Amino acid sequence: MGNCQSHQCGSRDTKSAHQAKEDEPLLQEQLRRIRHKLLVMSGKGGVGKTSVAVYLALGLAKRGYRVGLLDVDLHGPDVLRMLGITGKLDFDEEHRLVPFAYSAHLGVVSIEGLMGDRDEAVIWRGPLKHSFIRQAISQVNWGDLDFLIIDSPPGTGDEPLSIAQTITGAQAVIITTPQEVSLADVRKAINFCRKVGMPILGLVENMSGLICPRCGEEIPLFSKGGGERTAALMEVHLLASLPFDLKVVQGGDAGRPLLESPDASPFVKAMGRLLDEVERLSPHKDHQEELFQNMQEDQNQKTEVTEVMHTVVRPATDSFKAAVPISGGVLCNHFGHCEKFAVMHVYDGEVGAMELHEPPPHEPGILPRWLGELGVDLIIAGGMGQRALSLFAEQGITVITGAPNLEPEALMRQYLTGSLMTGANVCDH
Repeated sequence: MGNCQSHQCGSRDTKSAHQAKEDEPLLQEQLRRIRHKLLVMSGKGGVGKTSVAVYLALGLAKRGYRVGLLDVDLHGPDVLRMLGITGKLDFDEEHRLVPFAYSAHLGVVSIEGLMGDRDEAVIWRGPLKHSFIRQAISQVNWGDLDFLIIDSPPGTGDEPLSIAQTITGAQAVIITTPQEVSLADVRKAINFCRKVGMPILGLVENMSGLICPRCGEEIPLFSKGGGERTAALMEVHLLASLPFDLKVVQGGDAGRPLLESPDASPFVKAMGRLLDEVERLSPHKDHQEELFQNMQEDQNQKTEVTEVMHTVVRPATDSFKAAVPISGGVLCNHFGHCEKFAVMHVYDGEVGAMELHEPPPHEPGILPRWLGELGVDLIIAGGMGQRALSLFAEQGITVITGAPNLEPEALMRQYLTGSLMTGANVCDH
């Protein structure tokens, strides 16, 4: 990784474009070894984003997952201090950075681990930030990870954009507090994710209430319920509401996180619910296989269904138009009630330009005619009723149902390589 001696780095880039191109295979190889990448972000500062990222990483590691925690809040890195980590990062025999080993299951990397004086300011422009983020994956010996938790700076600037462009498959965990000024900014963060095509795992309402240290009662310090209302308005999943706990502040200042404390608290209990949701939405490989086996057993009990999953065959032609109904940047299971349709052009087996179209007001039979007029040849959907399937057949449009909730480009890449796995039609009526 490039030399990161405080603000002196701002005057020059650490990698040439040629070197960055050479590093691309290393980047892609490391990304393949990371099962889930979660970008913890917020629309504004002061909402406890870093605290949530740290506790999320700690909690997943305590549950036995292999976790990496990457701090790319380059102008305000606090992760190492919250964890009580000191010293500088080392290199292995292949000249890759070795993450700080916080525990047997958690490795940590931050820009502070490369600096001689942690109080020096990092004054970098966009290209240097982008280069650092790429190198923090390609030139760090992360090994095989179940989760990479990425703590991003607040707002929608260079760092989140670089992550969206560099770390394929990253999902956003967006942090907010209940008051309206924070919610207004978090709506911008949600729209940012949708514009750059980053799937949103969900929203976390932090500081949802102050737990009185004397009586234990909850005080709505920053109002209450704003996260739930925003999640409903913006059609994103509310992962959890975390109360404000003074012990969390004290633990962060002392470098001793509360999860490492024997004292239970409402915050720890709420974090447990957040971890449950993250596990449910991002299952481990072993859990995925178990779920798959359970699905097969359930479906085998239904004599009319002979197979739960099947591999989709590639199209007969290599040039066509495909459409995917989406909400929140990923496939929407409810075909007739999606936000938009992602229409992709495929030329000679390669995914080309993608257009986003807002559907017309929902009426029976209107979507097949409308998509037919757009020249769509193929639809990849989660669920679709039998009447709609018949109408698309009349339009000569092929329909695939039971597809997973992935971003449109990922679905098309899987489809074109014959690796798209589909399940039951979730809206077969």
